[in-house]
Amino acid sequence: MTVRVRIAPSPTGDPHVGTAYMALFNLIYARHHQGKFILRIEDTDRSRSRPEYEQNIYTALQWCNIQWDEGPDVGGPYGPYRQSERFEIYKKYAYELVDKGRAYKCFCTPADLEEMRELATKLGGRQGYDRRCRNLSAEEIHQRETQNLPYVIRLKMPLTGECVYEDHIKGRITCPWADIDDQVLLKSDGFPTYHLANVVDDYLMKITHVIRGDEWMSSTPKHIYLYEAFGWASPTFMHMPLLLGRDGKKLSKRRNPTSIFYYRDSGYLAEAFVNFMTLMGYSMPGDKEIYALNEIIQEFDYKRIGVSGAIFDVQKLAWINQQYLIKNIPENKLWERLRQWNFSDEYMQKLMPLCHSRIKTFGEFMELCDFFFINHLKYTPEIFTVKGIAYQQTPLILQGMIWHMDENENWGSTGINQASRSMAELFGVNHKKTIMPLLFASLMGKLQGPPLFDSAAILGKDRTRARFLESIEFLGGISNKKMDALKKAWQQKDARHLIELPESS
Repeated sequence: MTVRVRIAPSPTGDPHVGTAYMALFNLIYARHHQGKFILRIEDTDRSRSRPEYEQNIYTALQWCNIQWDEGPDVGGPYGPYRQSERFEIYKKYAYELVDKGRAYKCFCTPADLEEMRELATKLGGRQGYDRRCRNLSAEEIHQRETQNLPYVIRLKMPLTGECVYEDHIKGRITCPWADIDDQVLLKSDGFPTYHLANVVDDYLMKITHVIRGDEWMSSTPKHIYLYEAFGWASPTFMHMPLLLGRDGKKLSKRRNPTSIFYYRDSGYLAEAFVNFMTLMGYSMPGDKEIYALNEIIQEFDYKRIGVSGAIFDVQKLAWINQQYLIKNIPENKLWERLRQWNFSDEYMQKLMPLCHSRIKTFGEFMELCDFFFINHLKYTPEIFTVKGIAYQQTPLILQGMIWHMDENENWGSTGINQASRSMAELFGVNHKKTIMPLLFASLMGKLQGPPLFDSAAILGKDRTRARFLESIEFLGGISNKKMDALKKAWQQKDARHLIELPESS
């Protein structure tokens, strides 16, 4: 048997470090067993998928020196490798399950589903779909179809017994079938859900081992039953430890920089980043921590993968990166590597219009522009103390900036300009005297500097976001109570009352 593994990222945002994490262990497993590593793009989310996000996946993984054997850009014998190009395949298999009696047409409306949720909440019973269309007669189904009522196709899960399977990492897993909802397989618009597309693609692409994060474990019984319903053999499942922040919570872009591009643009070496990612949930013999990718490929043993969550510790990454700098880059090559980073002619030319009329001597250039080359600014309480808003409430404005630019998908100079003016209106504060000083403080670590909006555009989305997050953390963070209040105010487009929140809230 030829080992075939895959990753299937969605092109719906920034390339996440979790994508690199999963890609690396799939690549390592494939190379160790002389198998094939496949990249599949799961782009069925029409509202969020973008071609530029797909390109970002390629760029980010290639920066990590991860190369796939089959994929949308390189082809292969089991394409197409974009799910959006496979809709007729999914439709065919969904109706095959209906014909087999393993799935059924559900005509429930969104209002029906909301009613089910409200009733379940009131009675304290089982949450989820109540299976009211599961046993419709052929006549009832025909009647609804003649009325052209929209429907979805749902998987008819067993109501008794257990799903039992062996996970190569977690061991023996047992789950009662009755606890699993009748999952939608095909939506009313003909688009497949993740579960149907995932299983069909893995089968047709001859995937032998599914290596993914353990957040997908709750979906595995549904997938196993789909394989059984089709009459197919299941692949081997291996669920990797979840990536956690230093606080022990799931790694989230709300609290941590999670884009691969942030680490690339902040000056980390790709080799060090890859080395660090392979330490997530895995231990080399002798607890060795510094090693090349080829070394872990040769030595790999899935039994050395941990079960508990893996801590994504940026301080550990910095230490590993320093070891690579010292051992792999000679002194006479260091300046060359620095120039390749952010001291290139191309990058420096971007800064010249910002400082040309603002420096009196060359010696003032770095004083003015130092924040472009620093990862962690030295914040002080004084620079965040401005009129019109309490010090402890500043994080609310910075969080609002992030939300605004995310919603509008614009982190350029116009995007941050528009976001800053919207925050002034949303919170009812003065734009020039309140918002602008806070943004200078957060992005530059000082109250004066080159043009703010142009500077943010050069810093880029990932480093700008990271500075807002670091500022929020420096200022004490946002409590759950305040975050809930901010979300409500955001929906109502009026947060002026939040400035009046008690300091102790």
